[in-house]
Amino acid sequence: MVEGRPRIVFVPYPAQGHITPMFHLAHAMHHQHGFESILVNPNFIHNRLIASSSGATEDNHGVIYANIPDGLHDGESIDFFAISHAMENHMPCHLERLLKSFETVGGVSCVIVDLLASWAVGVAERCRIPVAGFWPAMLGTYRLISGVPDMIYRGLIDKNGTPLQEDATNFIKGQPKLNPEELPWLIGSPSSKRSRFAFWLRTIDRCKSLRWLILNTFHGEETNTENSLSSPRIFCVGPLPTHSPTPTLWSEDGICIEWLDKQSPSSVVYVSFGSWVDPIGDDKVAELALGLEASGKPFLWVLSTAWRSGLPKGYLDRVKGRGILVSWAPQREVLGHDAVGCYLMHCGWNSTIEAVERGKRLLCYPVAGDQFVNCAYIVDVWKVGVRLGKLERREVEEGVKRLMDGCCGDGEGGKMMRRVMVLKEQMMGRCGRLGADAELNAFVDALANWTLDECVKLSCFSSL
Repeated sequence: MVEGRPRIVFVPYPAQGHITPMFHLAHAMHHQHGFESILVNPNFIHNRLIASSSGATEDNHGVIYANIPDGLHDGESIDFFAISHAMENHMPCHLERLLKSFETVGGVSCVIVDLLASWAVGVAERCRIPVAGFWPAMLGTYRLISGVPDMIYRGLIDKNGTPLQEDATNFIKGQPKLNPEELPWLIGSPSSKRSRFAFWLRTIDRCKSLRWLILNTFHGEETNTENSLSSPRIFCVGPLPTHSPTPTLWSEDGICIEWLDKQSPSSVVYVSFGSWVDPIGDDKVAELALGLEASGKPFLWVLSTAWRSGLPKGYLDRVKGRGILVSWAPQREVLGHDAVGCYLMHCGWNSTIEAVERGKRLLCYPVAGDQFVNCAYIVDVWKVGVRLGKLERREVEEGVKRLMDGCCGDGEGGKMMRRVMVLKEQMMGRCGRLGADAELNAFVDALANWTLDECVKLSCFSSL
């Protein structure tokens, strides 16, 4: 730790898709603005990060790793509900102790809290430290979640989050329609859905006190921002720079890059359903496998060993040489490879950004959470992807061919490729990057001005 340097503590929700953008934000605040950046994770996440970073805690490209007890035990099943229990019942007192430990070494200038880790908002406020929220996804999903009270008032959902509409609906004005079953909290059994909805209601309530909200999204993501909330003040700082290696909870298989080097340009279908989605089931794994085989295209498929029981008998022998399966891949490197022509994905937000940044068309099969909202923008608004209605062999085969054939001509694949490049320029072009940097600068200025105002107030109070 560097004495005299202003310090920011970052509290992500403990999952790969949340840790990644929070790490990039911490990295940017350190390298662009000189803050000491401390990334706080529960023990079960911290230990995996340390293992993947060769034991380093203070040399992760300027980001310091810190850990707090979580009450979870080795061998315990760690799912959404176990994590929620740990966040609500074990982690707050330990985070408070950590924050207070900095009081003798310059204190903490700000705590930046992932909204899904809203338990930390009250902890920082008790320690009298300014808090900023962080939303690792798109503005569209934030507007959908923050619009829940209005949806209840308008009779679109009931007080337990159950949809009261039978058909696809514009749940938020100006957004693409969603089917009722595609709302982010509708996962699992009826009791699971109610619990997840209660989680979001609690999150909304806790975040009412936030002055600032940092979003990992780009300017112009939503063309219609009518009814956007005036509070908190929103800063769209994405896509966050990714100059440093991304921390990962899994061991990446680098052999896939060697395999890609041997493939023709834009010939490979990359398939990955992200890091946290539940297994899609043996029957769907089998259908996806047969669809990829029938497409005749080379493919790279990220499929953990836990999912492989659904592969058809003799499948690996039949596709040997044309298809390769790995347990985890260096995704940014894969998507940046010239051999990859399209990405069959779950529509996670980080993966969506990484694909567009690298100019890839998208074949979409959303599974849960915010993925349906992201998919609606990919397919209906930006028109840079195609949605699979079902994970069946014929639909997979036809979807792959639809995107991969004629990628450079006037056919659908070619037109889609041109739209991808337009969106890429909007995200990553000079204007996009300058705008994102300006937003991050504005947040730093807002934090500095608030701190100055508080010092003035304290000084006036002391002089009375």
